[in-house]
Amino acid sequence: MAASPSLSRLGSSFLKAGSSFFLKKAAAEGSLPLSRPLLPPSHSQQSPSQQQQPAAARESTDSLPPRPPAPQQVPAEAAVQSRPSAACLKSTYIELPPPSSKCSRGQSVINGLNVLCGVGILTTCFGIKQGGWLSVLLLPLLGACSCYTGLLLKRCIDSSPTIETYPDIGRAAFGISGRIFVSVVLYLELYTCCVEYITLLGDSLSSVFPSAHLAFTGIYLNSHNLFAIAMALAILPSVWLRNLSLLSYLSAGGVVATITVMVCLFWIGIGEVGFHPSGTALNLTQLPLALGLYGYCFSGHSVFPNIYSSMKDRSQFPFVLVFCFIVVTIVYTGVACTGFLMFGESTMSQFTLNMPQQYVPSKIAIWMTIVNPYTKYALTMTPVALSIEEALPRNMRNYLVGMCVRTLLVLSTVVVALSFPYFALVMALLGSVFTMLVALILPCACYLSIKWNSVPLWEVVLCIIIILIGICSACIGSYTSIHQMTST
Repeated sequence: MAASPSLSRLGSSFLKAGSSFFLKKAAAEGSLPLSRPLLPPSHSQQSPSQQQQPAAARESTDSLPPRPPAPQQVPAEAAVQSRPSAACLKSTYIELPPPSSKCSRGQSVINGLNVLCGVGILTTCFGIKQGGWLSVLLLPLLGACSCYTGLLLKRCIDSSPTIETYPDIGRAAFGISGRIFVSVVLYLELYTCCVEYITLLGDSLSSVFPSAHLAFTGIYLNSHNLFAIAMALAILPSVWLRNLSLLSYLSAGGVVATITVMVCLFWIGIGEVGFHPSGTALNLTQLPLALGLYGYCFSGHSVFPNIYSSMKDRSQFPFVLVFCFIVVTIVYTGVACTGFLMFGESTMSQFTLNMPQQYVPSKIAIWMTIVNPYTKYALTMTPVALSIEEALPRNMRNYLVGMCVRTLLVLSTVVVALSFPYFALVMALLGSVFTMLVALILPCACYLSIKWNSVPLWEVVLCIIIILIGICSACIGSYTSIHQMTST
């Protein structure tokens, strides 16, 4: 399962997508390296005769297996042996899905929910505070648009047997420049997600130990800065690992952590704090900020192609997608309304910071919030590190240089997180820019480019409207977020 969200959703997108666009470019030039970092060693050590394959099949060099052939009649014993197994739920960047196992509809639903249910749920209450009660209507609207564009990605994949991942779609639509642009956007999204993890860890731990500080040789660190640096150092060894299978299993608990936080919120609201209606109906000034926060909750498109490719019965993908979006929209809306009814205008960027510390459910929710990003950071940063390592000269591609690259990446996320310690504002900026690009603008643009001759007029108009909405939301939302960060 992917680590989701949104941040993890983002995080595991390229872990599951496979090799970066640098490898794709090498394949296009006929100089594909024999060893690819996202494949098991056994694949790169095959004999030359085993490595030969048709040119059409080599166009897609990601770690996903080739598209399956047309279904054939198999004996009952073979059908039993090929039954979907728990391996479909294994999150590992080495193989997704396992070649001998395909995911059932139920397993794909779990994967989809894990992609979409992320830490973005923590800021939905703050979205109502910023945009007013009517801003909640943006959640089902964005959910419907994102679900539709997810189906467009499926159609793009079906248009050619060489398309498996999101960068493949970008290349099919706009050539190598389209592939590079899509890849860069996804890598930037993953990097900024790691910045959000550091900010979240610093905020959560400083709320548990508010008086912690460090003063040494004229350097003073408050609790937020101290815990942000300390947690980054604690995470660093996991980023050095090449095989993240253990962390993948831990990250699969993201759904459990999210459910636990939700239960704790309702528990505190019903048993301790109570509900107190307040707030404005609509705040147009801060509505773009709320739009960015809500949009961030639905950015799982980078991993949707992999969920589709891993399904045993691909015709069930529309049902899986629609079901997942309906569930997460109800969950996000319920948590947003419940949290704002509990805390009103005092709602902070993460509702866990509002929960009274003296209650056991509050402590559980905060520690779940701390554990969740800790297990996902390495999985999210690995594709970014691999892309940089692949761009280095061949004589520098060794483990020591890789450790230095990963260390510098972790330290850079700490610097950025300490420079912009605004969790909600940074998340709104991510939602305004990257989510609108990945979830709304690029799927529609790629779909129109790939299948222009066969798209009905009403769908052309709908895609153009969604693109315009995405562009306007990205521009206005990013301006509002940056303006508030600079003024703060």
